[in-house]
Amino acid sequence: MSFCAFSKDYAERSFTSVENEFITKYLPEAGGDAVRAYLYGLYLCNRAQDFDAENAAKMLRIPLKKLVDIFGFWEECGLVQVLSRDPLYIEYLPVAAAVGKPKPIRPEKYLEFNRELYKLLQKAGKDLKPYEHRRILEFLENNPMEHGAFLLVVEYCAKKDGARLSSSHILNKAEKLVKSYKFTYEQVEADLADFNVHEKELSRIFSLLGIYRKPQDGDYEFLEKWEKAGMELGAVYACAETLKKGSLESLDRLVSELAEKDAKTEREARAYLLRREELSSAVFKVARKLGVKVQNPRPYAEEYAEKWLERGYDEESLSLVAGLCLRLSYGFPEMDALLEEMYLGGVVDGAGVKEYCQTRDRQLRLLGSIQSICGVIKKTKAALDMVAVWRSWNFSDEMILEAATRSAAAASPLPYMNKLLSEWKRQGAFTPSEIPEKEASPERREQPALRSEAAVAADARSERERFYAARRQNAMRHVERAQAIAERDDAFREAEAEIKKGEIELAKAELFAPATLPEITARMEAAAKKRAEALARLKLSERDFTPKFVCEKCSDTGFLPDGRACDCYPKK
Repeated sequence: MSFCAFSKDYAERSFTSVENEFITKYLPEAGGDAVRAYLYGLYLCNRAQDFDAENAAKMLRIPLKKLVDIFGFWEECGLVQVLSRDPLYIEYLPVAAAVGKPKPIRPEKYLEFNRELYKLLQKAGKDLKPYEHRRILEFLENNPMEHGAFLLVVEYCAKKDGARLSSSHILNKAEKLVKSYKFTYEQVEADLADFNVHEKELSRIFSLLGIYRKPQDGDYEFLEKWEKAGMELGAVYACAETLKKGSLESLDRLVSELAEKDAKTEREARAYLLRREELSSAVFKVARKLGVKVQNPRPYAEEYAEKWLERGYDEESLSLVAGLCLRLSYGFPEMDALLEEMYLGGVVDGAGVKEYCQTRDRQLRLLGSIQSICGVIKKTKAALDMVAVWRSWNFSDEMILEAATRSAAAASPLPYMNKLLSEWKRQGAFTPSEIPEKEASPERREQPALRSEAAVAADARSERERFYAARRQNAMRHVERAQAIAERDDAFREAEAEIKKGEIELAKAELFAPATLPEITARMEAAAKKRAEALARLKLSERDFTPKFVCEKCSDTGFLPDGRACDCYPKK
């Protein structure tokens, strides 16, 4: 900080120097507000006191936004540098170093142009500020565009924007045309006529997508992008019809997908979209059955569904297999492996898949009975295959369950059952009465004199697992009974199908057509109401479809959510 300063009176009596070059070259060409703002800013540069742009605008009685625009004009002239627009901060430059000074404009050169320009502006109900008018004249001075061509641009922008017409939009449009080497009246007329043609095309796309506004300049860039990608307009329309609701951005994603798949003609696009709809529907149905949430079906369709459908599996068959996979705790990869095995085994048509699933269902039920006797046994494909082998040995369910009873105390029940049944098969024992006496009861089997702690613990664990497996089976039996009663009712089945369909449509709409969500939700609510009425008539409730566990703390699993053993197991 300096040790000396002018007094206030001295400062008020001092002078602000203005370079003569500013007076001779710039002052005659600038508007009054622009000159006032420049001189006042120059005056403030010589003052040490703080004085921001807002206060300066008040002193000059000029809106702050206009003040910013004025200094933008002086920046174009090279007299200042705008270091910041918010807040406004200006650095003055020497006038002699300015390279962007405005060219002298002869008024008589633009008499006819100004007359026609004001007619167009008056028709649009718009009035330009002096500095806006000057920017237009400077553009014509610095570019070879014909006056009549520029007036066509003004007329085009006035029709597009109406009361929102601005000089910036006019100049931006004119600059784009100049960059495209379109200077003459004929060239500009042809370009704008082409825009009008594209406006009809874009308006149709807007109608298909449910967009209720006029096309803007930026919207035409999408059409140019699709045209450069080689997409036929009919293919774009087909994509818009598929989406039904959405934005140009969501349409662009779908069109880009078709371009990537080389489906560029209308015929190719419609075939691809139809196939895409089939694949997406299959993915959502399978995902619902598996209990998997899918947001974007495309990766699943490309990796799994496309292959499944090409091999001849229909949606109903896939739904049956997915239901089986749900009971085996399978996801998409495991289901794909199962279908691969079925395909290699020739199980493809609907009847074959239905028979396969029914067979597996019977095996699962038998495995559940074995589980209730022997404790928790994982429901895996290997376990089901083992049950299938036992049945192929001509053993009845009664004999298999007898083997389960005799294997209950074993640390690994299934291998022990397999050993017993194999021995009975060799001995020709296919009924309980034919079992040799030495195998008649587990008490007669020789037991080791001493048992290790691990064996005792394993037996206790098996007994505990059998206890809880029996409880869970009883709880699920109530649910299965309710489901069987409900599924025999036509009204319930129709409502349930409508709800499932709505869930698929809802998942798709979240991605591709958010505007349709309220309509889909309303349909699902109506279906849910019909479903509730059907349940009431059948004297059922939603609670009947929920397992009634004896212990609500552990849901009859024996373990609490934190992994600790539940205290509901009876103490001996």
